[in-house]
Amino acid sequence: QVQLVESGGDLVQVGGSLSLSCAASGIIFPINFMGWYRQAPGKQRELVATITNGGSTNYADSVKGRFTISRDNAKNTVYLQMNSLRPEDTAVYYCNLKTRRFSTWYDYWGQGTQVTVSS
Repeated sequence: QVQLVESGGDLVQVGGSLSLSCAASGIIFPINFMGWYRQAPGKQRELVATITNGGSTNYADSVKGRFTISRDNAKNTVYLQMNSLRPEDTAVYYCNLKTRRFSTWYDYWGQGTQVTVSS
């Protein structure tokens, strides 16, 4: 089983910065994606950014140029540096791990961490 533990959510002012981290533990196969999703009240969960174990990244258009995802493979930890935060970035941010063994993908989620951007 895999566990994801997030940290770093907080209340921040518009234009401020925040850094999230997520540490994964358990059996994690070499082929995997780690990433961040978010869900605002009354909205569906949406992708923020993902990163492969090889370091390839993907971002939602709304965060490109402001957010940076990175990971430490030795620690099985993924980070999200968020700059120039806007009120619309307010949401619960969830860490996600997708890992594959043979032809089966396994999908894991963290418990979520609240990010609130105040104007």
